[in-house]
Amino acid sequence: MYTAISILIVIASILLTIIVLIQNSKGGGLAANFAAGNQTFGVRQTADFLEKATWTLAISIIVLCVLATAFVSTDRRQGSSAVQQKIENTAPVQGQPQFPTTNQPETPTTPTTPSN
Repeated sequence: MYTAISILIVIASILLTIIVLIQNSKGGGLAANFAAGNQTFGVRQTADFLEKATWTLAISIIVLCVLATAFVSTDRRQGSSAVQQKIENTAPVQGQPQFPTTNQPETPTTPTTPSN
């Protein structure tokens, strides 16, 4: 599912790039080419369509990114659990270290006093 969402994000990003490049802030761009031939889909209507398409694609990219994030987190938890199981099976058990013990009699220690 993550791969499908990623492909949709790439397609929407490419379309958004194309639509932004078509627009011209001074009324030119794609709208200027259609203004002379046909007034039903004129300059203003083309600009409105391009603006709506820009907003729609931008919002869809945001929604798809949030969805992709949700799917990545569930996939990674499943993958990390298998890795975590392998680590737990191969790693030594952590506990207190076992120091070697010898049965030597304890010698009392007497504090030495410095002589003046």
